Amino acid sequence: MVSNLYTCLNDQPGDPGYEVQLAAFEARIATGDKVEPGDWMPREYRDQLIRLIHVHANSEICGALPEGCWIPHAPSLKRKLALCAKVQDEVGHAQLLYRAAETLGKSREDMVEELINGKAKYSNVFHYHAKTWADVCVIAWLIDAAAIVNQNMMAEGSYGPYSRALKRICYEEAFHLTHGYDMCISLATGTKFQRQLLQDALNRWWDPIMMFHGPSDKESKHTEKLMRWRIKLLTNDEQRQSFLKKYLPKIFNLGLTLPDPNLRYDEQEKVWKYTEPDWKRFIDVVRGNGPASALRLATRRLAHEEGAWVRRALDAAKAGNKAPIPAAA
Repeated sequence: MVSNLYTCLNDQPGDPGYEVQLAAFEARIATGDKVEPGDWMPREYRDQLIRLIHVHANSEICGALPEGCWIPHAPSLKRKLALCAKVQDEVGHAQLLYRAAETLGKSREDMVEELINGKAKYSNVFHYHAKTWADVCVIAWLIDAAAIVNQNMMAEGSYGPYSRALKRICYEEAFHLTHGYDMCISLATGTKFQRQLLQDALNRWWDPIMMFHGPSDKESKHTEKLMRWRIKLLTNDEQRQSFLKKYLPKIFNLGLTLPDPNLRYDEQEKVWKYTEPDWKRFIDVVRGNGPASALRLATRRLAHEEGAWVRRALDAAKAGNKAPIPAAA
């Protein structure tokens, strides 16, 4: 199947055969049909999907780290168990997504290697520290909420394996969001100290959350092609508005405020107005210059090195090697 894919991809833009296949491909996508791994696809379609899915998978892996650090410090056994389950889910999501990317011809080993070497990107929000338990609550509620807006949309996209993986992931993310909302309600209705802890965390995370869906439509260089091929069904700004319309009322209902003096709802345009995020800062962060970027990669690199013995054992079993399983270093 993969060899057929690469044969089809050898056609180049400008060739008569390519243009005919491209027109048929786009007509098929326009009907809502799903593209499968063995189908003909433009090379750029494949490359854009690998880029997106790879970043998404890396984000699930790195997204488990700021919350995972708080498992030993959870305030109750109930919260500890819930957080353990959530972190486990996030890592599982990464494996589903790496598998979806593999159907496009890029190996999981290459994707993981690019992550731990700092070559591959992951979501901006996971380049920041979770300084308090309230940060964990905000991540579990609002960052997962922003992710669900994106993932529900992408789950209706044109590439079959990615779409199916996202539908499964979204079921679990809905539980994560409810878990986070419950934690935020507990803090918001708790003591004065707990409420202030939550407000401080929200203030810290608001800028990264507003950047989560990516650069504004005027700044984005990929959106037009992604929309044309139905990889994405909403622009970055449309996703951001969807998030704001759904979750700002919930934030305000908890008696919380937001650190943007320009945030207001425009009744005439029916959109939220806000201070435009610093997109230069966003790009700098996703390139690995965020407050916790070095820590995230060091943690992933250490986990990769300590898990090397498992990979060696699996390789030996796959090769039919009957030698004893190598011991951990």
